[in-house]
Formats: sequence, C-alpha cells, structure tokens
Amino acid sequence: MIQQIIEQSFLGNRILDYLISALLFLIGFGVIKIFQCFVLKRLKAWAQKTATTLDDFLVKIIQSILLPLAYFGAFYLSVTTLSLNPLVKRGIDIIGMAILTLFAARLGTVIAGYGFKVYRAKRAEDATLERSLSGILKVIKVIIWALAIIFFLDNLGFKISAIIAGLGIGGVAVALAAQAILGDLFSYFAILFDRPFEVGDFIILEDFLGTIEHIGIKTTRLRSLSGEQLVFANTDLTKSRLRNYKRMGKRRVVFKLGVTYQTSLEKLKAIPGMIENIIKSVENTAFDRAHFFSYGDFSLVFEIVYYVMSRDYNQYMDIQQEINFAIKKEFKARGIEFAYPTQTLYLNKS
Repeated sequence: MIQQIIEQSFLGNRILDYLISALLFLIGFGVIKIFQCFVLKRLKAWAQKTATTLDDFLVKIIQSILLPLAYFGAFYLSVTTLSLNPLVKRGIDIIGMAILTLFAARLGTVIAGYGFKVYRAKRAEDATLERSLSGILKVIKVIIWALAIIFFLDNLGFKISAIIAGLGIGGVAVALAAQAILGDLFSYFAILFDRPFEVGDFIILEDFLGTIEHIGIKTTRLRSLSGEQLVFANTDLTKSRLRNYKRMGKRRVVFKLGVTYQTSLEKLKAIPGMIENIIKSVENTAFDRAHFFSYGDFSLVFEIVYYVMSRDYNQYMDIQQEINFAIKKEFKARGIEFAYPTQTLYLNKS
C-alpha cells in the first residue's frame, strides 16, 4: 500500500521524489541550525572577548550574509533533485542568481565599509577625513552594485558587452573632455591617502603661504597670513614642492651678530661661551654652536645656531627676542660694542 502511494506521480515526480527532496532540505536546515546554535554561538562569545574587531566582523558576516545564503542553498539543492517544468526551473534559477548577486554585492559593500572604518580608526579624529571617506565609500558602493547588476543581466542573457563597449567609447570622450577635472580628482585621492598635509597645517608653496582650511575634490583652500583665501587645484599641490611647518618637530635658528674691530681678543674669545650660557638659560631651546665666523666689511661676525623645541612661530619669536635682550645686556655689562656700518677716511698731507 505504502509502496503504491510513494510510486504515484504528481507533476512529473513521484511522491518518493518529493519526500527525498523534503528530507534533503530538512537535513540541510538541521545542519545549518546545529552550526548556528553551537559553532556560531561559541565563535560569537570568543570574538567578544578579543581586543580585535576582525573576528567580530567575520561573525557578523556569517550571521547576516552567509547563514541566509546557506538556507537558500539548502532549498535550492533540494528542489533541483526534482524534475521541474522548464519555466519553473528557469524561474528558480533566476531567483537563485538574483539572491546570489544580492548577497555578493552586500558582502562587497560590507567589506569595503569595514576597511574604511579600520583606516579611519587608525587616524586621528578628523571631520574632513570622515566626510571624504564617506563620499568615497558611496562611490565604491555604487560601483559594486553596478557591477552586480551587470553580472545579473549578463547571466539572464542580455548582451551587456555591446552596452559596455558603447559606454567605454563615451567614457573615453568624457575623460578627454574632463581631463583636468579627473586629474584633480586623482590628486585628491593621493592627498587623502598619502596625507602630505591636513586641515590646520601651515604650508608654504613657492611664494604662497597659509593654513589649510579645506581639502575638496577639485581644489584645496588656504587662509593666508594677510587674511585672504588662496585656492589651489589639487594637481598643482601634488606636482609642487611644499613645506609643511605644522609637522616640524623643532625649529633650527641661525643668526649672526657683529662687534667692532676694536674689541679685544680676550672679549672675542669670551663671546661664544657667553652666548651659549644665555641660550641654555632660556626654556624650550637646545644650543648647537657659536663661532667667530668671519671678518666683515665693518664688523667681526659671529654665527650662532640653536633649536627651538616647538613649531609655534610666535614662541620662536618670543625666544629670539629674549635672547637678543640678554645679549644686549651682557655686552653692555662687559663693554662690548655692536658694530654698525662706518667709513674711515685717511687723509695724506703732501
């Protein structure tokens, strides 16, 4: 009796075939549930104990993307064991391809988002950087979904190659017409990832100097010392040699002073040690050297080198001013005279 029932045909398949298909689906469903309840649960608990975020990210991918895909895979494999109507089979194949494309695109966008999140976490908090990365991430997501749609349509039998070829020709024409804009765009990516400067940095570019206010997709804006705004194309910045004073750890200072030729040898020998003591007594400085440098046109020239242990220009000027005051006071106390331009005329009476 049971043998006769299971051998009966319905829609081109025996009852036994339907039972086998259902059994395969239940086995697949059970295996996935066991994995979810035992393996995935332990992986999730282990990931929460670690300091890294990569394992949490992988658990999230398994839970939100791979598990639903596995459920559909179990259903698809069980259904394909049956003899189906060609239209029904084609419909299931299309649904399967659509679901596979959907989950693949989601996986790509999630991985891209995690990569940008890790990159942003390694950098200091920067609102400009975050806005830039968000914009780039949106572009990447659009590209991923566009590729996914093209892949899906190509598998449905549409002639995508002709459309892509047409878009390629149009893209070349647009690229030639917007070569400067694309150059600035790629320069923007170079600035964003290579980080030669950031918002707030003080830079000097040829005869221009100022503080970075904004880094845009096409242009970068600076605020000059005199108050006006300077606008540069990103390509100009990446092609030029610039000096970034914000990243200067310490400032090397070189200055010269001259004393009169009437200064005695003993006083000349005392000047380097005197200046060394003065500089060492000033905070945030590191003395390097002080030497009798040369015989000038009207003075004996000394060259002094020291370091200001700060990149702040105002602090450097305060320190130099304090050193100048101290040198003036010490020279006056020792009777050493600063030189100034003079001329001596010798008259020979015949």
